[in-house]
Amino acid sequence: MCALVALGGTPALSEDGEGPEPSAEVARLLEQASAASQHYEEGRRAAAIQQSRARKLERLLARERREIAALHDDLGRIARAQYRSGGDIPLTAQMLLSDRPAELMHGQRAVLQADLAVNNAVERSQRAERRLAAGQRTATAAWHSLEARNVRLARLKESIGTKLETARAQLQSEADVSASAGRCRGAVRLHQPKFRTTRAWLPPVASYQLSAGFDSAGAHWAHRHTGQDFAVGIGTPVRAAGAGKVVSVSCGGGFGIEVVVRHPGGYYTQYAHLAAAAVDQGEKVAAGQWIGQAGTTGNSTGPHLHFEVRLTPYLGSGIDPVKWFAERGVRL
Repeated sequence: MCALVALGGTPALSEDGEGPEPSAEVARLLEQASAASQHYEEGRRAAAIQQSRARKLERLLARERREIAALHDDLGRIARAQYRSGGDIPLTAQMLLSDRPAELMHGQRAVLQADLAVNNAVERSQRAERRLAAGQRTATAAWHSLEARNVRLARLKESIGTKLETARAQLQSEADVSASAGRCRGAVRLHQPKFRTTRAWLPPVASYQLSAGFDSAGAHWAHRHTGQDFAVGIGTPVRAAGAGKVVSVSCGGGFGIEVVVRHPGGYYTQYAHLAAAAVDQGEKVAAGQWIGQAGTTGNSTGPHLHFEVRLTPYLGSGIDPVKWFAERGVRL
């Protein structure tokens, strides 16, 4: 759990120097939240396995104890049979007094063999009982330990989530100021994760749900929808769909904060309604490189990434991003 707290390193300071820079803080907290969720889910699955094992051993232990009880009953029946057949009278005396000593000897041998067999079975069952009881105690202790760890992780997740919501609100507030003024505050340099890909094209966000699609109708657009929306939270890293060069970074208007990238082959991709841009005009970018953070600036009803594939850098030349990606082996 200590490793989770250390994720992201020391955050950059905001422009006023009074606290961490919102973009970097959101990125850091998103990384921490992802790690905490992963550890929590791993712990939850491990606890469920130990719980299942403990309960299985508990059932086996109960069955073994029932078998031991039954064997003790058998021993009791043998003892009663011995008492009825002569009790404490020595076997020699019984044979001298018996009319059929051979049969008596045979019966005594059978009783002794049965007694020995049951005693051996009792010893085996008791050894099995001890093993099962030890295993059940170990599994139960591991289960309870994992459950306690998961409680701590759940509290950590909640704490990170609270901080993340505060940082997201601050990030979006600053983005709204930039978009309203129509002036970008410059590229926010985010710590790029170690990421390598052999693929030429990637979805613009790593985890998402598709929302409004290309050419769909809606009350929020003057005409048809010109791109594909990806429902993601404020501050979610937005990455270049492919290698290229940034041809524009702008703020204000219906798209809010937006980035446009030119790719080989004459295609352009647009990333709009951002909370922050992480690149400047003229920069070269690699496929998968972070170029901004999702937000809800401009004509937006909630956090999402508006993504377009265009034939020119300008609005009105868009084509269906889902089909375009599919032609390049990427299924959205």
